[in-house]
Amino acid sequence: MNKKERPILSNLVNSGTLDIEKIQNEVIRPIIKMQNNLLTVLFQNYVKQKKIEFTDLSGEKQKEIINTSLTKDINFKNILLGCVVGHFSEEELFFYINNISELRRRIIQIIKQRLQDNTRA
Repeated sequence: MNKKERPILSNLVNSGTLDIEKIQNEVIRPIIKMQNNLLTVLFQNYVKQKKIEFTDLSGEKQKEIINTSLTKDINFKNILLGCVVGHFSEEELFFYINNISELRRRIIQIIKQRLQDNTRA
């Protein structure tokens, strides 16, 4: 199996960037980009298990399903969070633990946006 490496995303951090934004842009975004296919497959499996004909729905209804699945289904949300947090270094994990609610919110928001962008293809 190929070892995945985090992509480098440039121009997202400058000298005035807050620590939480640095983690978001230097750690979380690259991990989510790296895990994009996995996150997409997990979502496709989720809608299949829920017997949702996702591809037949309008774009607005698809967004609604994505939003609902990431806000109301705690188990699914935790699986997706685990796919990201599992790639943290020990130092990153300690920062995450100390800022857990804000970083969880940011991770889910980025995943939601990515899933919505992927469904427009």
